[in-house]
Amino acid sequence: MAQKPEDDDKVRLDKWLWAARFYKTRALAKAAIESGKVHCRGERCKPGKEPRVGDEFVLRTGFDERTVVVRALSVVRRGAPEAQMLYEETAESVTRREQAAEMRKAGAMGVTTDGRPTKKQRRQIHQLHGSFE
Repeated sequence: MAQKPEDDDKVRLDKWLWAARFYKTRALAKAAIESGKVHCRGERCKPGKEPRVGDEFVLRTGFDERTVVVRALSVVRRGAPEAQMLYEETAESVTRREQAAEMRKAGAMGVTTDGRPTKKQRRQIHQLHGSFE
């Protein structure tokens, strides 16, 4: 049975992340979920999980980590202004991302390297970025 665009009460997590424009393709969204970059209530998710309105997800992309709350469900990918109506980023998440961006802009966060970093410099870089998983 084909799913109609109006039938948005059940939607897969990978499809919702794609519709909310966090990832360019569903395949990229599925790969991010399977690699542990998407968490719900502190636990890893599966691509087939059905998000509900009010659920809180933690998404890691690159150096950034976003905490978003689901506001609406959609299986259709639309324009960016409509996609932003599907979720709301928490205030703490916004401030953390802005602070991290400012630190990255300021340089290599106090770690200077001439070419390849030494083991000590690499530890400092990882320490500043947070624990690597």
